[in-house]
Amino acid sequence: MKIVMVLNTSWNVYNFRMGLLNALRNDGHEVLVLAPEDSHTALIREAGFRFYPVTMDSRGANPIKDVRLVFELKSLYKRIKPDIILHYTIKPNIYGTFAAAMLGIPVINNVCGLGTVFLKRTIVSRIAETMYKLAFRYPKKVFFQNDADLELFLKNDLVSKNITEVIPGSGINLANFLPANEYRRNDPFTFLVISRLITDKGILEYVGAARKLRSEGLPVRFQILGAMDPQHKRGIDPSIIESWVKDRTIEYLGTTDDVRQFISDADCIVLPSYREGTPRSLLEAASCAKPIIATDVPGCHHVVEHEYNGLLCTLKSADDLALKMKQMALADNETLQKFGENGRKKVESEFDEKIVIERYLHSIRELQ
Repeated sequence: MKIVMVLNTSWNVYNFRMGLLNALRNDGHEVLVLAPEDSHTALIREAGFRFYPVTMDSRGANPIKDVRLVFELKSLYKRIKPDIILHYTIKPNIYGTFAAAMLGIPVINNVCGLGTVFLKRTIVSRIAETMYKLAFRYPKKVFFQNDADLELFLKNDLVSKNITEVIPGSGINLANFLPANEYRRNDPFTFLVISRLITDKGILEYVGAARKLRSEGLPVRFQILGAMDPQHKRGIDPSIIESWVKDRTIEYLGTTDDVRQFISDADCIVLPSYREGTPRSLLEAASCAKPIIATDVPGCHHVVEHEYNGLLCTLKSADDLALKMKQMALADNETLQKFGENGRKKVESEFDEKIVIERYLHSIRELQ
């Protein structure tokens, strides 16, 4: 079969979907990728996959551009003639599905996370709900990454239950994210956030917690690894980040295509996000047997079991985050090692990439 995968960035494809792409190819399918071009496009092509560039603004909500996207995708689908299309992220899920429906091509969609758009009843959230409801009349299957997102869609009658299924995010290649051979604790104890620098990821709460713990004289380091995103409507201004670095509140580590060494060098990975699908940074950290701290919200609390493989904190509370980080920093080595070991076990049993791949292969075979 000819299968097309559509995402909002080439970076997303290369970092999160290459395992599935390779598995589909090994299963005898011809696999093509559609996404906006970026620095990872060449890597996808080098891996042997045909790539078609798409004009897609992953952040904007311009109706004219979005209508154009429907017809751009329709034109590409008509030319490529795929047997099945796999959509990920909101714009491919909605506008790609409309395009495929016009041509009668079956699609499998993946709701990778709802972000914060559904947290409050706003005009934007109502528009998003309407668009999902219209588009999701057509897929053969819709995967969700946690139970809470699925329940929200079912409660609001946005999708038919009989085509839905929950899978563990994009899964983790357990061979790529391995625990260290022996436990080592840093002095000072080091916290690390791996995330885009936008407010929805809890960056302000992390900085607030860092300031509180520094004022108490706790000997700890606070690091952030991830891209600045000032064009995002909730992006943090680079000058503010520079001020945090200048006053030694945090260490900004920039960006990387390989987070493993940074995870290895930290004692605890933190994600104070407001809502997630299945947070990749926490899965990677747990797979590497690192203790984790996250907010008690959908997505995060599916990965973190409180006082089993990490700690959960209150949403949007720098004070509670500081309390949990202090608890972690003062924990003995035996407790930290146990958190890490439990995290690795949890990822092995629940979030192995092989689980995700098998669910896709099974769904595709049902459509053959």
